[in-house]
Amino acid sequence: MLPIRRLVAIGAVLAIAASGIALAETMADHQPMGSSQTQQMMRQHHPQGTMPGTMPMAAHAGMHAAATVPTMPGQDAFGAIQEIVHMLEADPKTDWSKVDLEGLRQHLIDMNAVTLKADAVAKPVDGGLEIAVTGTGRTLAAIQRLIPAHAQTVNGVNGWSATAAPLPNGELLTVTTTDPKEIQHIRGLGFIGLLASGSHHQPHHLAMAKGEFDHEHPGHT
Repeated sequence: MLPIRRLVAIGAVLAIAASGIALAETMADHQPMGSSQTQQMMRQHHPQGTMPGTMPMAAHAGMHAAATVPTMPGQDAFGAIQEIVHMLEADPKTDWSKVDLEGLRQHLIDMNAVTLKADAVAKPVDGGLEIAVTGTGRTLAAIQRLIPAHAQTVNGVNGWSATAAPLPNGELLTVTTTDPKEIQHIRGLGFIGLLASGSHHQPHHLAMAKGEFDHEHPGHT
């Protein structure tokens, strides 16, 4: 027969071991499921391929496919013409016998030359700004076409007085006002800001593409 003290010690060891087993079983019962188990249960509750906080798998695939199609035309003048082509094709009243996309292309070449290649020297004058816009070759021709037409277009806008006078190598654009608040507006805009003022360019481009533009009396840029 084992001594009483040894029996007590063995009993204590067995009790501790039993407690450890019970604790491990309890922790296993409350342990979070693995990712595969979680996904399996989520799929059972969401058989259509969706999960809370996510978009449908088909929609996600569609977005991925759409993202692989370029949206930029690659060249700004090309993009401007492409937009107008879409508008013309969507309009059943378009008279294709009058459409003049080549005229629009030439106009955009002029705009590019005046915007990027012309020299523009601005000088403050009483009531506004005087700008000598000069260039050579195709740029000079573009200046002579666009600046006088633009002066006609912005004349009277915001109470401005706009005129263009020929120079040996360009045009002298003068924009003035009698409104003291508009003087700083004109000077702040400067050459390119004055050229971009107003929203007449886009309607004018569409009219030009439709063949409704009077090349002899442009009146717009």
